Amino acid sequence: MSDELKLIEPSAEFEASYRSYVDESRAADELLVPWVLGYDVEDFPAFLERLSDAAVGKNVPDIFVAHSTYWTIDSTGQVVGVVNLRHELNESLLLDGGHIGYSIRPSLRGRGLATRQLALAVQAAADRGIGRVLVICQRDNQASAEVIRKNGGVMESEVFSPETGKMMQRYWIDT
Repeated sequence: MSDELKLIEPSAEFEASYRSYVDESRAADELLVPWVLGYDVEDFPAFLERLSDAAVGKNVPDIFVAHSTYWTIDSTGQVVGVVNLRHELNESLLLDGGHIGYSIRPSLRGRGLATRQLALAVQAAADRGIGRVLVICQRDNQASAEVIRKNGGVMESEVFSPETGKMMQRYWIDT
């Protein structure tokens, strides 16, 4: 694995690596973040089309917003992380979700990859014209809170999430 990272749009070229990422995440028996990791990938072309549609707001449920999914790859082509960028915020995302959801492959955590990945995601938001992003993590996830702060995150508040039953920290990052 190389430390050089870039965000790419999901593609069939990286199917095997993405599938292994999802398998590893499920084996870790943790909440799948971002939530798109839970999408059915049995029909991979249909999965890719679903992600592509969501980026332009097509076939997105009423309670959702248009959102872009990116895979973070290293120079060897391994999918090391996944980012989901919501193009705007609705009431639900203001409370629990924010603009950016992200994760790193469980076996590669603790190496600074999430910090670099979030910086790339913030740049992707800036490229979309989003001037300020909301990034949210559970209060007990101090590793994620540190990643957010290293990217300029300033905590605005803590709120209780009825969905997770946990306290959430809400951070804003200027893009």
